Amino acid sequence: MAASLEEVDLENVRRRFAESFLREAGVTEADDDEDDKKKQKPLPRINIHSVFWILAAVAVTHYVDFLPAVHLNLQEGCTWLLVGAVSLVVSMSVALYCIIYLEWYRGICDYDAKYPELVPVAILTFLVAAVCFNVSLWPMWSYFTPLILFTQFMGFVMLVSLLG
Repeated sequence: MAASLEEVDLENVRRRFAESFLREAGVTEADDDEDDKKKQKPLPRINIHSVFWILAAVAVTHYVDFLPAVHLNLQEGCTWLLVGAVSLVVSMSVALYCIIYLEWYRGICDYDAKYPELVPVAILTFLVAAVCFNVSLWPMWSYFTPLILFTQFMGFVMLVSLLG
């Protein structure tokens, strides 16, 4: 009888110690965590850095005559540009499939866990497109080509991030 009474006392001491330790560590019950999550505001879609990259991409497009340069390169029949364009179309198709069909239509937010092959395919085709575009446009802008293409890329990514 005395042994069982000691076990109950020991269990009470353990419980009180655990509660006081959790209180000191700042961990509270699950109800408090849910209240904190409700109080937190979601991040705004339009940020200063998003606007900056979009405006930078527009300015670069205008001031380096990006579209006429690409048009001239297409008229010359540059194979690198065409391979890059096809790779970019494949990459954007995968991205739009993930965003529009899987996330918006089917409601699958964790599509990279359910379809693990989509993300590597999109990344690989985008890297092929980036290399091909750099090679095809290098004669026009030389060392500025990666900087110009990176600015275009970031502007496009920030524009797409406004959708998702």
